[in-house]
Amino acid sequence: MLLNVANAQDVPTLKPTLGKILEFNPTVQQEWALRDQALNDLSQGVRSWDELTAEEQTIIEKYGEIYENMWDIVGGGCSWYCGGGQDTQTASSELTTQGTNTYNAKNVHDLSYETAWIEGVSGYGIGENIVYHFKPENPRITEIIIVNGYVKSESAWKNNSRVKKLKMYIDNKPYATLELEDSKAEQHFKVDPIGYGDRQNFELLKKKPGFTMKFEIVEVYPGLKWDDTAITEIYFDGIDVH
Repeated sequence: MLLNVANAQDVPTLKPTLGKILEFNPTVQQEWALRDQALNDLSQGVRSWDELTAEEQTIIEKYGEIYENMWDIVGGGCSWYCGGGQDTQTASSELTTQGTNTYNAKNVHDLSYETAWIEGVSGYGIGENIVYHFKPENPRITEIIIVNGYVKSESAWKNNSRVKKLKMYIDNKPYATLELEDSKAEQHFKVDPIGYGDRQNFELLKKKPGFTMKFEIVEVYPGLKWDDTAITEIYFDGIDVH
């Protein structure tokens, strides 16, 4: 059955465990470019591993081989997304596209560090929200991972506002307040399994009602230049995949 949610007066506050810090400065970009070229040479048979420079070998070992590029969040390895992620996203508002930069709801779950959802109302966006729509067969969620702010560059992160508190709802019922740090690190929130646990009959499972998870901006860390509040990514880990 779907997880029981708390009464409004009993909504807990969850604090994160910080994961890897996300830096995309010029030095990091140069290292990724070197990694990508070296891996391309290996895949094309242009050079063997022994023919790579010591620097190239070190960079490949540093960043790994499973990620398509430096913006890739999940990579090509085995993860919850092998069977999860069958959802769409909608937002209460979206900042208007500027040039080639979009800020729509899809960006918050495109598994890329390069894009972000930015709310589109005046002020800090208090009360604005993003909603995930899940199919009933979606594997259960046990971890919510948030990349706070607009992390694609140092200036984008500092100049835009970031979230300090998110109110989380399941099917519009309060579940928890997520208290985020003002950090470019991934922020991991552990939760009891969210979704349907009775999964023996998959055809019957698919006939059950879908469900939603809503994340509402409650409080922010103000940006240096703009009051627009950004979230790069809200993505998940969980069970029922392997």
